Amino acid sequence: MSYAHGHHESVLRSHAARTVADSAAYLVSSLYPGASILDVGAGPGTITVDLADRVFPGRVVGVDAASDVVEVARAAVAGRTNVEFRVGDAYALDLPDASVDIVHAHQTLQHLARPVDALREFGRVAGPDGLVAVRDVDYGGVIWHPQIPALDEWIETYHGVHRGSSGEPDAGRRLKAWAREAGFTRIDGSASVWVFDTPDKRAWWGGMWADRVLASAFADHARALGLADDALLRRISGAWREWAAHPDGWILLPHGEVLARW
Repeated sequence: MSYAHGHHESVLRSHAARTVADSAAYLVSSLYPGASILDVGAGPGTITVDLADRVFPGRVVGVDAASDVVEVARAAVAGRTNVEFRVGDAYALDLPDASVDIVHAHQTLQHLARPVDALREFGRVAGPDGLVAVRDVDYGGVIWHPQIPALDEWIETYHGVHRGSSGEPDAGRRLKAWAREAGFTRIDGSASVWVFDTPDKRAWWGGMWADRVLASAFADHARALGLADDALLRRISGAWREWAAHPDGWILLPHGEVLARW
């Protein structure tokens, strides 16, 4: 399976805006100076770097399967002493057992065909005294206003593309179940949301998706899977721009979160 979105600029534009405050607030109370962290699926590394600042002088390693994205992240942290980025496999992490205090993964499990196996591997690296922290969106719970018809087509197409190429788009609701299946016995679940409603936020989110449905790997997968043709993709793109320009435009994306220990 391949990553549903690919690494087009419109995709990295979204990833590079993420911080601990908006994407890992549920983890903040578990962070402390000197903690060691492995960040799996780190992408361009903005959350990774934020984590490194919060646990300094603790060391943080960001891992991603895409070598080109790892190079982008490395360039951004040149000269920093407590953070590094590596190419890696979520199912076979190149770290010893019980070698880090925290394994963190944001928007990663939803793109894996075997999320339970990945969680077991995260637990191996965290060890019996470590913590595994995961957060994923749940596209089945996304709600928006106004109800532009082509956005209904977008969410239907999105589910098909995601499941046809890289995992489970409604991952948020499944995190606790996956953690239990992986063997964790102490699991604290929570939830939080992203909301895009102001003109600037709508322009950013809507503009990102308007570009993504035409130019990223999402469009390629949609065509290859027979889920969309160019006319539908253009219609969805236009709907996102219409939504972004609408003064009442509003969207909420729910996320499941889990802090898991053996």
